[in-house]
Amino acid sequence: MANNRGVIYMGAGTVEVQSIDFPKLVMPNGKKCEHGVIVKIICTNICGSDQHMVRGRTTAPTGMVLGHEITGEVIEAGRDVEFIHVGDLVSVPFNVACGRCRTCKEQQTGICLNVNPGRAGGAYGYVDMGDWIGGQAEYVMVPYADFNLLKFPNKERAMEKILDLTCLTDILPTGYHGAVTAGVRPGSTVYIAGAGPVGLAAAASAQLLGAAVVIVGDMNEERLAHARSFGCETIDLNENGSLADKVAQILGVPEVDSAVDCVGFEAKGHGENSDTEAPASVLNAAMEITRAGGSIGIPGLYVTADPGAKDDAAKKGALSIRFGLGWAKSHSFHTGQTPVMKYNRQLMMAILYDKIQIAKAVNVAVITLDDAPKAYADFDSGVSKKFVIDPHGILKTK
Repeated sequence: MANNRGVIYMGAGTVEVQSIDFPKLVMPNGKKCEHGVIVKIICTNICGSDQHMVRGRTTAPTGMVLGHEITGEVIEAGRDVEFIHVGDLVSVPFNVACGRCRTCKEQQTGICLNVNPGRAGGAYGYVDMGDWIGGQAEYVMVPYADFNLLKFPNKERAMEKILDLTCLTDILPTGYHGAVTAGVRPGSTVYIAGAGPVGLAAAASAQLLGAAVVIVGDMNEERLAHARSFGCETIDLNENGSLADKVAQILGVPEVDSAVDCVGFEAKGHGENSDTEAPASVLNAAMEITRAGGSIGIPGLYVTADPGAKDDAAKKGALSIRFGLGWAKSHSFHTGQTPVMKYNRQLMMAILYDKIQIAKAVNVAVITLDDAPKAYADFDSGVSKKFVIDPHGILKTK
């Protein structure tokens, strides 16, 4: 039996690389999983959503194997798998989905009804998402393989683009989903809240969709500089003054057509309040600057329980949102996990045919599995990088 190692959440602020069980074709409930495959992981990424858990801002249990952004090679397939074969190079959507339930059939794979007994929606290595083993590891089991997996049509060509294609598991579809649900179209003006990897992916997606101006707001100058490197306008939210005035300095008017919240529940205030946690600040600011009749995409994570929140309401996921403002302006809001399968095939084609350079946009940095704990600390400090783990040393020459 081959060995396996993974990144383990050990409690607030701590992760370790440890030996873990080699995956078997078995479901979390112990039933045989003949519709699943075992994947040798080629690359697996650190996500901002992982960071929320590692900061202790969720109810994640210690001992959890982290990681939901997985790309790899199939090395074993269950007897019921028909269309995915050993040797295939595949992208694994972070959503675990059955393909059989009502929501899956409606392309809402982020809220599959059958893969998580606790609530709708499942994911690998994530709190409250169904006890699926995470993929920041050397090997992982993927269920419902024929439905879930996106096979790359040409293995050699895919490996040439692997640092871009690794973003198909979550970050690129998530950014794209945020832009699409915000109504971004050719000629749009767009405000992206947050210049972390998801925000940068949303900015690149808005450009792909034909936006005329993409404005990115953040408090981290390194991240803002990276956004400017591929054509975005930027706003430093450390500076005093209203966000609407800052938008007007760029566009000549104090509003945008669309806004995308890529920050989520750990948001902070702006200007003199930029060091103060204010979980509703991004949503309220988005309503302020989005034009009447505009839309707001919200791929940023909001949780039902935040044990690290500063007030009792936020600990229960209750935020002081100016909903009346959004109602008065007839805004549309779109929340929830991204249904990756709704977008990943066309985004794969955009990558393969050089319509988007997402690895450059999010500043991919390849690391070893053993480097993961340091990468988590670096990510938490605000470096402008998207860390991609290379557990088998396959990408070191890429």
